[in-house]
Amino acid sequence: QGQLVSNKKEELISVLDHFNIQLDNPVSILSQEMSKQFLHSKNETDKYKFFMKATLLEQMKRDYIHIKHTETITRQQVERQEECLKDLKQEFLQKKERYESLSSFSDLKETLENLKKKMAWCLVRDKEQSIQQLKEEIRKEEKNKHEDNLKLCQSKLVQTEKRLQIIKKRTDSLREEQKSLREDHLNFKQQAKITNKAHKEQELVYFRALNKLKQTEREQSLLQEKINKAKASERLNNSGETKRSKQQATLGDLKEQLAELQRKCLQLNEDIKKKHQALLKGKEERDKLRVEAKSVQFAYESKLKRKNQLLASRSNKLKRFGDHVPDLIAAINDACAAGHFIKKPIGPIGACISLKDPTLAVSVECCLRSFMKAFCCDNYKDESVLQGLMSRFYPKGNRPQIIVSPFSDKLYNVHGRKACHPDYLTVLDTITATTPVIINCLVDMRGIETILVIKEKDKARRIMQKGRPPKNCREAFTAEGDQVFPNRYYTSEFSMAKYLSGDIETEINLLESELENLKAQLSRFQLQANSVTEDILSMENILNSTIKTLKKTQASENQVKAAISELETASEEQSDDFTSLEEVAQENQQKIEVEKQAVQEAKAELDKQRNTSEEADSNYSSVRDKIDQLLEEIEPLKDEQLKLETECVKHERNLKLLEKKLKTHEDNVQAMNSALSEKEQELQENVEKAKQISPERQHVTCSTKSIDTEITRLKKKLKVYESNHGEQEQVIREYAEALSLYKEKTNQVRDLRRFIDRLNNIMSDRQNRYKIMRRSLSVRCKLYFNNFLIKMNCCGSMIFDHNNETLSISVKPPGRDKDGASDMRSLSGGERSFSTVCFMLSLWEITESPFRCLDEFDVYMDMHNRRICLDLLLELSERQHLRQFIFITPLNTSNLPKTALIKIHHLRDPEREDGHTRDKAI
Repeated sequence: QGQLVSNKKEELISVLDHFNIQLDNPVSILSQEMSKQFLHSKNETDKYKFFMKATLLEQMKRDYIHIKHTETITRQQVERQEECLKDLKQEFLQKKERYESLSSFSDLKETLENLKKKMAWCLVRDKEQSIQQLKEEIRKEEKNKHEDNLKLCQSKLVQTEKRLQIIKKRTDSLREEQKSLREDHLNFKQQAKITNKAHKEQELVYFRALNKLKQTEREQSLLQEKINKAKASERLNNSGETKRSKQQATLGDLKEQLAELQRKCLQLNEDIKKKHQALLKGKEERDKLRVEAKSVQFAYESKLKRKNQLLASRSNKLKRFGDHVPDLIAAINDACAAGHFIKKPIGPIGACISLKDPTLAVSVECCLRSFMKAFCCDNYKDESVLQGLMSRFYPKGNRPQIIVSPFSDKLYNVHGRKACHPDYLTVLDTITATTPVIINCLVDMRGIETILVIKEKDKARRIMQKGRPPKNCREAFTAEGDQVFPNRYYTSEFSMAKYLSGDIETEINLLESELENLKAQLSRFQLQANSVTEDILSMENILNSTIKTLKKTQASENQVKAAISELETASEEQSDDFTSLEEVAQENQQKIEVEKQAVQEAKAELDKQRNTSEEADSNYSSVRDKIDQLLEEIEPLKDEQLKLETECVKHERNLKLLEKKLKTHEDNVQAMNSALSEKEQELQENVEKAKQISPERQHVTCSTKSIDTEITRLKKKLKVYESNHGEQEQVIREYAEALSLYKEKTNQVRDLRRFIDRLNNIMSDRQNRYKIMRRSLSVRCKLYFNNFLIKMNCCGSMIFDHNNETLSISVKPPGRDKDGASDMRSLSGGERSFSTVCFMLSLWEITESPFRCLDEFDVYMDMHNRRICLDLLLELSERQHLRQFIFITPLNTSNLPKTALIKIHHLRDPEREDGHTRDKAI
């Protein structure tokens, strides 16, 4: 009607958005230039971009990228806002503290005055408590039993000396008896030697007689054989009688010489055997002396080392635990400063604990034993580092023990498993440590909560062994270090504390006296060993000389035997006189009878000597057994005597210490009384001053230090309040503004954070849906494109590559099926235009728009293809009659059907310079 509705661009954009009119979408309006570029395009990427632009997927992609970029920027801004929010919160808290402190300004002065009054009476209370404590200390000191202990020590010393005298008398009597028995022992020993010697000599006589008898019998048998031979011989050789007699005389002399040499060899063998036994006995005695000397030397070196440690511990207590311990502690501190440890190791344990009762030092050390020198580590990494440090100072097999257990600042709760007895404490109750780690470690490794300390031996035996042990108690220790179990008792190896003793000088003096005794014993053992060594050397020389003599005698014996054998052989070769042989045979027979009688007499004498020897040996053995029995009785007495002597020295030393303590005690009591009078006078002065400040006495429960700290703090607060006095309204206003601003910013940041998270979830979902829609549109486009090509008896394909953003189109015109697939570049102009129209129609099917516009789409088609394209376009317009289709063509449109849906508009010819005209029909 020619009425102007609006000329605003915003109204036009609203109308376009409402009807989904997209002026820049080539599917809605495909200009001639755009169609020309598309038809001649050879790039598959451009085709894909055309598809994306036509389906508005490109616009969606750009929108999503823009949203993602905006989300990243917004998230960074939110993080910056959160950082600023921390500073804003700190400022808000400061103003809130100032605001809250305004209300207490009026109460501070009153509180300060009350505190001053309490401070005055608190000083009075502290002075009274110190006076009361001093009185208690005086009463406790006066009740101290130094005199009783002194008398008790004196009585113990007297009793010990009496017992020592008894032991000495008993030892002397046993030694006298031992001396007398030793004389008997020597006599019986000499007598046994004589009888044994006589027995062996008689035994030798017996065997000699027996051998002689056997030899004579053999000679008789040989002689008888010769007689038999002589009887058979026809002639007798009488010329050799004189020579045989001489040979017989020489043979008799040689046999006598042989018997003498054999007797001498037996005597020498006996002497060698005796001297060898004496030499072995001397060597055994020397070895025994050396072993005892080594034992004493080891004890001497150990005590000397302990003395040096105690001397060094005067300046450094860690020296008690070993010479290298101070250096090891310094190395641990350096490693900890360098950061090599996760947690610094603690140790040695003995240096970290102290005793509540110093008299229990021996029992606690006997209980803990090797744990006194052990170290504690929190973890195994720290243990390996500590092992490396220890390797610098200790050999591998002699390093202190390392206990690995996590460190804790709280003591274990051992209430349920602690040993219970109303009169005695556990080891846990007798010690204190610098850190709970030490106590927890000893609870884990030694179970000190289950070990009782019972000073008296008899009570310890009665409690642990003569009835049921206390609950949760598995062992106990006495004051002397003895270990008591329910079924056994072990005596302590040492009587003085090694690490926990407080009196170093006393222990040093005792060690010096023990070192002197050990030194004297070493000198005595050395002298005895030297004497025994000299005796051994002398016996070895005599033994060697005797052995040489024996060898010479044996050589002579062998020579005599050889001569006898030669004479006997020569005698046998000579022919014997028959008569002489018979006479000799008769003499030999008589000699055999005589030798038999001698053998019987020697056998009787041998039996007699055997009985005598056995009786002498029996007497010697009985005396020796008595001497051994006396030695067994003397050894315990000697140990008891040594123990009593040591105990006497200990009591004498304790007596001197108690006398010194008694004198110190009297001086302390006198000094305490004088200090008490001075403190009472100071108390009166403090009471007067307190009454001036507060007439009524204040009841105070807290300490002076806490009150003084509180007064100082209140004064500082009051000073600050006074400097800010008159600005209360400003403080309230600033607090309200800060609170409002902090809440507003907090809500904004929280809302932004929620919005960003929600937007992120939405965008993830939308991108997934975008991909699904892109795949769906591409599939639909393929199907429609194939359907439109079929109407022209063509076949084709569309391949979408969304990852690489490419689109390839191939078309096979009729009659080219055997040539294979053809792309758009191999088609004619009309075929390409028709394929383009099919592609456009496919895009129209998958997009939404209220109208479609094509400009000069058929200029490159022949009439046949143009007719098919127009039929397709008209068919589509009839099917989508709710949309408007606008086709601009310079060709003739007279052959179009006449329907109410088609309107044709003819434009007049444009003015051209060359005068040519062109028809345009719409």
